[in-house]
Amino acid sequence: MKNINYVISGILAVAVVILFILHFSGKKVTGNTQVREVSKDGSIATLPIAYVDVDTLLMNYNFSKDLNEQILRKQENARANFTQRARQLDTEVKEFQRKLDNGAFLTRERAEQEQQRLVKKQQELQELDRKLSQELGEEQQKINGQLRDTLIEELKKFNADKKYQIILSSTVGGTVLLADKVYDITAEVLEYLNKNYATKIDK
Repeated sequence: MKNINYVISGILAVAVVILFILHFSGKKVTGNTQVREVSKDGSIATLPIAYVDVDTLLMNYNFSKDLNEQILRKQENARANFTQRARQLDTEVKEFQRKLDNGAFLTRERAEQEQQRLVKKQQELQELDRKLSQELGEEQQKINGQLRDTLIEELKKFNADKKYQIILSSTVGGTVLLADKVYDITAEVLEYLNKNYATKIDK
């Protein structure tokens, strides 16, 4: 966590340095980004940086939607499997209690054997719950990594002719607390990502 804060602080420091250079030199920055020269009246230049609203991106990026549907299907299947076994165990426990109340077991040992079987089955169900939760957590991490790697690779291609020096991520409660909309390239990036993803699906 501290390392992330150091990286963010470094990025902000670089941005401040660029702002000062632009302010005192009055030079334009090359590239396809929107750039305004700093005038003597104190108008602000647009720096070669941008940010992407990650929350909006993840909600509207079709690849992200497909990955989320994939993990949701696995969660639903796991939940259905667990629920089915839990109901079956509940039925067996109620039947055991009914037999116990009615004296249906021929011996005490037989009743204890059945009780032990049900306890073991309950432990197995708890282990299944733990296993399913772990597998889903690992699958979620895998999908998150796949999505992150894809976004980075696609942003590199997107930025090849844009020439942004820094592209920040903005999320609710994130490190970018306030930024001018002129730096927001979310819509442009989203259009680029979905177009590329559609092309890959069609192949």
